[in-house]
Order: sequence, then C-alpha cells, then structure tokens
Amino acid sequence: MNKKINLQIGVLSLIVVAAAFSRMIPHLPNLSPIGAVGLFGAAHFAKRWQAVLIPLAAVWLSDLFLNNVVYAAYTEGFVWFYGGFQWQYISYILIAFFGMAVFSKKINAKNVLFGALGASLIFFLLSNFGVFMSGTMYPMNAAGLIACYTAAIPFAQATLMGNLVFGALLFGGYYLLQNKNEFFKLDHLTYSR
Repeated sequence: MNKKINLQIGVLSLIVVAAAFSRMIPHLPNLSPIGAVGLFGAAHFAKRWQAVLIPLAAVWLSDLFLNNVVYAAYTEGFVWFYGGFQWQYISYILIAFFGMAVFSKKINAKNVLFGALGASLIFFLLSNFGVFMSGTMYPMNAAGLIACYTAAIPFAQATLMGNLVFGALLFGGYYLLQNKNEFFKLDHLTYSR
C-alpha cells in the first residue's frame, strides 16, 4: 500500500507540474491553470503540506522559467522572484486551504465549480490589493483601491475561465484516469492530512 501511495504522489506531482508549465503556451492574460492547480492539489494530496507546497513549488519553477527564459530580455540578471510575487503566492496558499475545505467531504462537479469561483475571487481580491499596495499605479486612498479593482475586472473574467477550464481538465482527466486504471483509484479521505 505504501508503494502505491508514493507512486500516486509522484503521478499527482507530475500532473501539477505539467499543468503549471502549461503557462508556456500562449494564452490570454490571466487565463492560467494556477488556481485549478491549487484546488486539484488540495483535493488529491493526502497531506496538507503536499497540497500547499507541491503546487506552490510547481508555480515557482514555472515562474523561474518564464522570468529567466521567456521574459529574460526584460530583466537584468537572474530573477528568483518578481516584484509583488508575495501577493500572488499568498493567494495560491489561500486557494489551497480553501480547496481543502471545499473538498473535505466529496470531490464532484459542483464542488469543482464552487472551488473555481472561490479561487477566482481569492486571487482577484489579493493580487489586485497587491497591485494597489505597490503604490505605483493608483493613489493610496479608497478611490484608488476602487479604481484598481475596477480596472482588474476584465482580468478576473479570464482568471475564472482559466479556473473553470483547467479545473475541468485536471479533475475530469484524473477521474477518467482513475476509472481506466485500478492503480490510480484513491480515496483521499482515508489518509490523514
């Protein structure tokens, strides 16, 4: 049983890393798999630290590639973390904990939809608050905060679409994989978090 669990952790980690690196495919701004990756990890990893750290590590690795290969011409030197990363990474951690609550009893389409909506809201509120707090684009007052959130609405639509599409792909694909192969059948609720 322990070997099966270790191999499943490896397969789940590979799925999470592959999804995070799908950010390399040209896409609309904010149409990304990251919220869905956090939800998927929260639903399927047996331990809380795995559900938070493995998706976060996958995002960080894909950020390293994006910042130092894809966008290297726009930066000077090696970029370990981009400016304002903490707001987005905190939102990813909160999305993972939100996902743990959403999927604590059952993984189903309704919970995936609810998770995608909640993850989108968490990301919208926190990442745009980070943009506001940078103090470079909006006045540091209530009107500036409202303007920041208003300007971000079109990006929120793409975030929601990304969470819905990638959520369907990740959860649906893994569900199909489980039904086709006995090895992948995993009742995550039987393992301690």
